[in-house]
Amino acid sequence: PPSPPRGPGARLERALIALGGGHGRVIEHRERNWASITFAGTRHEIAIAFDTDRAIAGGEELIVTLPDHEFAIPGQLVADAQVRKVVHRAQPAASLTVHAEFLLLQDV
Repeated sequence: PPSPPRGPGARLERALIALGGGHGRVIEHRERNWASITFAGTRHEIAIAFDTDRAIAGGEELIVTLPDHEFAIPGQLVADAQVRKVVHRAQPAASLTVHAEFLLLQDV
């Protein structure tokens, strides 16, 4: 089987799925370069969908733990992690979608 994508963005996605109890699926991921006078990195906007009762519980756990979570992404420092929007639906089937933003800085 093919190996999973590598790189900081893919590792961030896998870390978020793990934080959600192994549930959820990334439905959107936008990445753009970011730089200041002293730092360089990338901004990430990620949406993750949780579609079963068990997955929704994992998504709710992700929402609670994300702000204080210490990520371990080689060569990167997660300088900012914020939940931007949560969409919780009951009809036609229960679902939860978490939209989050991240700033990853190159750790040199």
